[in-house]
Amino acid sequence: MSFSIDIQSTSNPSILKFETNKFLSRHDSFEFHNIDEAKPSPLAQKLFYLPFVKTVYIAQNFIAIQKYDIAEWSDVQDEVKSQILEYLNSGEDVITDKTPQKKSVPVTIYAESTPNPSVLKFVANKKLVVQSEEFKSIDDTANAPLAQALFNFPFVKEIFIDENYVSIQKYDMAEWGDITTELRDFISQHIMSGKPVVTEHRANKLAPQTNGGTTEKPQLDLSHLDDTSKAIVEILDEYIKPAVASDGGNIMFDSYDEETKSVKVILQGACSGCPSSTMTLKNGIETMLRDMLNGKVEHVVAING
Repeated sequence: MSFSIDIQSTSNPSILKFETNKFLSRHDSFEFHNIDEAKPSPLAQKLFYLPFVKTVYIAQNFIAIQKYDIAEWSDVQDEVKSQILEYLNSGEDVITDKTPQKKSVPVTIYAESTPNPSVLKFVANKKLVVQSEEFKSIDDTANAPLAQALFNFPFVKEIFIDENYVSIQKYDMAEWGDITTELRDFISQHIMSGKPVVTEHRANKLAPQTNGGTTEKPQLDLSHLDDTSKAIVEILDEYIKPAVASDGGNIMFDSYDEETKSVKVILQGACSGCPSSTMTLKNGIETMLRDMLNGKVEHVVAING
């Protein structure tokens, strides 16, 4: 999978983030203020040849650049993006000297309950993946060393990994009180050892329309969808997904039937297999879509991923 970049603005108008769809650095961050400081990074040195570049920051899956006032981002951002992409896709190292320029923050993991009593969410203070991944069995984990290792615990049933957390669904053979500490320590040690969480992101089976230019969250290619379907996807992304993610789950648009005015969505993570959350989500989404789309939606079918 080649690199792609999404340009993101920041609260500081002089700083622009160039977010990538793959990790550049696992846990360390780097900050360079001039071309001499940038010796550990050939990419940063290359960027300092642009006269408007003041500071270069390199973190897990983004490069942030602070500019001087001699240029406007609207005039130069595409050129910067092009140069970064060309370098990344050449296969050259982003960082040759791995000594972090800023003190690394220790990895911490805490456990958080979800609406599904069989699912617990293990939240990290580090970004773990750049797109969500769901694993129903160990057979799905060829690209995911952490998930593969977790399936060696006999009580682990399913795993869902998103930006900075791992949701684990257990079998009834074990109680959370007996296994939470063991799982938390195992996940923490895996990350601190420098082992990857995933080695390569899979094409999402549940969203074949995913655009190749994705970054942290896969963005759907909406070009082939009708206007109502596009509106549904936008509502799900803006109003539903953030709340679902906070509970350790995910929701994905599957299809819209204009004749029956029905929408099918797919539930992942903590939402999958939880009757109470399935009904709550289904009813909540139905109400929202009915109100916001003026009668174009009457029913929502929620299925487990």
